[in-house]
Amino acid sequence: MTYDPPPPGWDPQSPGHNPQPVDLNKPQDAAQPQDFGQPYGYGQPQDYSQPQAYGQPQPYGYNPGYQPAPGYYPGYYGAPAPDHPQGVIILILGIMSLAFCQLLGPVAWIMGSKARREIRDSGGAIGGSGMVTAGWICGIVSSALLILAILFIVLMLVVGAASTTT
Repeated sequence: MTYDPPPPGWDPQSPGHNPQPVDLNKPQDAAQPQDFGQPYGYGQPQDYSQPQAYGQPQPYGYNPGYQPAPGYYPGYYGAPAPDHPQGVIILILGIMSLAFCQLLGPVAWIMGSKARREIRDSGGAIGGSGMVTAGWICGIVSSALLILAILFIVLMLVVGAASTTT
């Protein structure tokens, strides 16, 4: 890899070049302006001073100039509520009842009803209502299809028995 040559007049030993590393944990002397490699008179004026570091570092997002309106608190949301322990099982049972075995539909329907009641009564301490509701609805649809299939089979048996006797 090749680099462009330095511009004319560039000298690493010039007063603007500081080869010593700066310790950011140590308070800097505010009386000495820091030179960031720019010549004087270019960019920002060089007479401003950095505030001295003191105390413990502030947490992320801390802004000392911001004060919330009276009566309001900053928006801290916290962690989401844990999912219901049977939420994934109910969802899997509901999907499997639609895809493979409709006999699982009533199981998903009953388990989903119980879990939805527990989530509602928890007052927000238990989450996962979306998974539970999806499995519950799949269980209801599968149970309805199961009932229709049983009625169809019974109807066919009655029609078949009636046609053989005449």
